[in-house]
Amino acid sequence: MPAAAKAKRVPMPSLRRIAVGVATVVIVLLAAPYVIAPFYRIIDPVSTPMLWRWAIGARVERVWLPLDRISPALPLAVIGAEDGTFCHNRGIDLGAMREALEQYDDSGRERGASTITQQTVKNLFFWQGRSVIRKVLEIPLAVWLYLVLPKRRVLEIYLNIAQWGPNGEFGAEAGARYAFGKSARNLNAHEAAELAAILPNPGRRSARAPSALVRQLSGIYERRAETFPGLDACVRTP
Repeated sequence: MPAAAKAKRVPMPSLRRIAVGVATVVIVLLAAPYVIAPFYRIIDPVSTPMLWRWAIGARVERVWLPLDRISPALPLAVIGAEDGTFCHNRGIDLGAMREALEQYDDSGRERGASTITQQTVKNLFFWQGRSVIRKVLEIPLAVWLYLVLPKRRVLEIYLNIAQWGPNGEFGAEAGARYAFGKSARNLNAHEAAELAAILPNPGRRSARAPSALVRQLSGIYERRAETFPGLDACVRTP
């Protein structure tokens, strides 16, 4: 038999086999967060930004602090600043998302509409920055997190994995120590509001040296906490 004919009979990966392999990998990656999330009832997780900084040798400071050892002023300020419907929504806030889309359509500017649960999902499983693809993946996973974790645990995780400082300060304890030189358990209402005001961009906003914008926002959040003290009712110690 000619050598050329024999060469044609050598088995080669078919396009179908490659497609099945790629699809399998994608399905595993998409399913992994749904499998992992229920274990976060008892496991204290790290975030993808923390993992990335560890991978590149950058500084990471995080001391996990249970919610009952964090000043009650901080959860109230963060809920008031980030997600006023936290205790009532099911992981997503359709009303806020609708308003965000309407504002985007009218003005050409994107407006944030992520709940605390969505932000927790993003920090736990996805990349940072604005992305339509990530948002599509994030929404059903936020609903899943709502189903498998208590609200109190979701907020506890969020407060311990969010970035609160410009040099790898993750979690409320590291953020409070960086900004005020004290533990998060000792924060007062004003300090809690200032920390809440930097959450969207801790690289550019600072509670340690607050700008006029941070002071303005912290004033709004502090007054909001005074006006609506029940915003955190679902996460208070039983």
